[in-house]
Amino acid sequence: MAILPILEFPDPRLRTKAALVEAAEVTTPAFQELIDNMFQTMYEAPGIGLAASQVDVHKRFMVIDVSEAKDTPQVFINPEIVTSEGGQVYQEGCLSVPGIFADVTRADTITVRFLDRQGAAQELTTDGLLAVCVQHEMDHLDGKLFIDYLSPLKREMVRKKLAKQRKHVA
Repeated sequence: MAILPILEFPDPRLRTKAALVEAAEVTTPAFQELIDNMFQTMYEAPGIGLAASQVDVHKRFMVIDVSEAKDTPQVFINPEIVTSEGGQVYQEGCLSVPGIFADVTRADTITVRFLDRQGAAQELTTDGLLAVCVQHEMDHLDGKLFIDYLSPLKREMVRKKLAKQRKHVA
């Protein structure tokens, strides 16, 4: 397995809308290896979700593991939210926007249809952290970041803070 480079805001590639994954591609060794590499990258970061768009693969799939023990990996290929209800505010962070956290309002309960790692059609109704994570990662697949929910002023402050962090690292 390999650690993949994670794109960071304001990289314009994060704004690319991901294309559907072809059903025949799902079970190929190359796609399965990409899934493994994404899990390795997510766990190493450390994070609880990673969309393919974040590693410069513009296909509609993501990996998630919100378990405390990091032993419940889930793959969502071509996810589609079919119902959503309620609202919750969660303080979100993002591997593509390191060190930044902000309150974001998301649906409390969602039902999502997707293909699993083996290409089987699934439907899952969930709430809490998993619901937030699915919505967050799906935004990435549409070229959207959690900071897009912030005011323009706060977004600009985030951009400047990240630029300053990068200067200190360089």
